[in-house]
Amino acid sequence: MALPSFLRAAARSVVLSMIMTGPVLAQATPQDVIQSFSLRVAPALNVPADEQVRYGSLALATLKDAGIGLLGAQYVLVVDRNPKVQAVILYWLPAGGSPLYVGASPVSTGRIGQFDHFETPTGVYAHTLANPDFRAQGTKNANGILGYGAKGMRVYDFGWQQAQRGWGDGGVSTMRLQMHATDPVLLEPKLGTPQSKGCIRIPATLNRLLDSYGLLDADYELAADLVAPPWVLLSGRTPAYGAGRYLIIVDTARDSRPDWSAPARAAAN
Repeated sequence: MALPSFLRAAARSVVLSMIMTGPVLAQATPQDVIQSFSLRVAPALNVPADEQVRYGSLALATLKDAGIGLLGAQYVLVVDRNPKVQAVILYWLPAGGSPLYVGASPVSTGRIGQFDHFETPTGVYAHTLANPDFRAQGTKNANGILGYGAKGMRVYDFGWQQAQRGWGDGGVSTMRLQMHATDPVLLEPKLGTPQSKGCIRIPATLNRLLDSYGLLDADYELAADLVAPPWVLLSGRTPAYGAGRYLIIVDTARDSRPDWSAPARAAAN
């Protein structure tokens, strides 16, 4: 997805400035992020090496099919919406190299069969300033649930998307695709199974990791450098080198649940 013209022009100015004034301050490396994931993210999944390669290759193929060529090394998130998997995997995609597995966690995607519930759409979705993020207010809904999780949790907004209705006679309608934390007591224990209205629910710990390193904040960080920091960015964040912007949603159409994705296994890690 192309950047807005004002950001492209400003980016050229930043590159010129870096050439003239020297390198910017050190940023978090992929190894830093891998270590932080292993220490901070729970529940986590132990994805076998062959599956790590499989999903990494699937990420590259999906980007290619979408006509997206990466201009540089960056992070991407891969979500398998398959009801037998329900997992998200974080990768570092080095320029011209093989995907580097960072870590994985259980998620909840759309639960069909109930009114106003969509099947989470597959494809590649860019995280841009065109659909600004916001933060959870920490207020409960009519059912006494913290729908976006605890106060301050980042809500990643991927805009209005076409999705299959999961009720009635089906068909396609428009839904707002978001990725966010969920109620830590009532709903987070259900991660690993379809539960949402179409959005992607992730563990609060993964939400914080993505947020604190800005792993999907390429456009947000560019705006912070060139214009003004978007209010949603954490003031004390440590931006990672190679921030990305793509959420990749796939469905591996499995007939049975792999051992590594079972919610019980996630809770035990």
